[in-house]
Amino acid sequence: MSHLSRTRIPARRRLAAAVTTLAAALALGTTTSTPSIAAPTTAPGDIVTSTPTSFHPLPDQPTHTSAWHLTYRSTTAKGAPNVVSGTLIVPKDGRTGPRPLVTYAVGTVGLADQCAPSAGFPKGTTVEANLINQAVRRGWAVAVTDYEGLGTPGDHTYTVGRAEGHAVLDAARAALRHPEAGRSGLSDRSPIGIMGYSQGGQASSWAAELHDSYAPELNVKGTATGGVPADLLEVADFNDGNIGAGLILMAATGQQAAFPELELDKYLNAKGRAYVDFMKKNCVAVDTVAGLFQRISEVTVTNPLDQPDWQQRLTESNVGTHAPGHPVYLYHGGLDELIPYSVGRRLRADWCAAGANVQWRSHPLLGHIGAVTVGAFPAMDWLGERFAGRPAQGNCS
Repeated sequence: MSHLSRTRIPARRRLAAAVTTLAAALALGTTTSTPSIAAPTTAPGDIVTSTPTSFHPLPDQPTHTSAWHLTYRSTTAKGAPNVVSGTLIVPKDGRTGPRPLVTYAVGTVGLADQCAPSAGFPKGTTVEANLINQAVRRGWAVAVTDYEGLGTPGDHTYTVGRAEGHAVLDAARAALRHPEAGRSGLSDRSPIGIMGYSQGGQASSWAAELHDSYAPELNVKGTATGGVPADLLEVADFNDGNIGAGLILMAATGQQAAFPELELDKYLNAKGRAYVDFMKKNCVAVDTVAGLFQRISEVTVTNPLDQPDWQQRLTESNVGTHAPGHPVYLYHGGLDELIPYSVGRRLRADWCAAGANVQWRSHPLLGHIGAVTVGAFPAMDWLGERFAGRPAQGNCS
């Protein structure tokens, strides 16, 4: 896709903003499920539709925020243009100066459209909404991607790192291009943080690595990322016969969504095909997925992860091959039962060896679920330091 010239960009954005503003104005007198008028789009991060919505951390829990459900342009793992959905949440605090923006990547929610974070925010059922609210209460705007294929046509490309990283960065672009951005204190001068854990850790880590090549105009001050499945083949081997076995099949389904030539179906037996069909129709919490089966051999006629093409695609989603050009806060639970602690430590070593500024934080007594909550608060404190312009002191040495 060719880049637009500097002289054409402002005119295009004014047109997109005008149409999207009209759509939002028309939607104010209707329910939030009424679709907005589509705006012409030409570049990743451009808004296709914007519809007022609401943000509730828990059912019926109000927040003093404005929120919009967005669809925006992004890029697939293969480099093709696509459309992704998400939510922009802004505190109603009267702030007009450069407001920090966090582009937030949630952990595993499932494969069905109703699992998308944006679907749960109005009802107060999105699992990480309470953590997101902590960022909002600090006065930060938050853009939350639904990822490719959640809430939009097609299957969710679960665990496909490049697609996730694009979606996270383009959510930040969409937030800055929103018609209400200026009135909400968002601008090109806004400091930006990237944050996520588990699947969100993979997505935020990929966004950190892609930032300098894919979205260098974003004023990213730091990435806080935790519980990162940095090596999918090692994570799969760890979970084969373990409590996270079901996540392996979810990951295979996500890879198939991005790379149909992998032909997952030919490797599955009847039980495996039934589980994939179930997963595509339901939201699957970690404990539910884990209870489906214990070994890959139970759902396959041949293990696809032994095949060279599958190994190549899974390896392509590994994290740690490129040093982020901004500071990173990396954390992991020492008792993580889903993502081996050794995978997190290796990611730290890889980034440090590549010259990245990494602040490593171990939570020795926490498992995977415990570290997402406990680890989020010091991670946000670290982002706040970056937003305040204080230098990051890494601990690679």
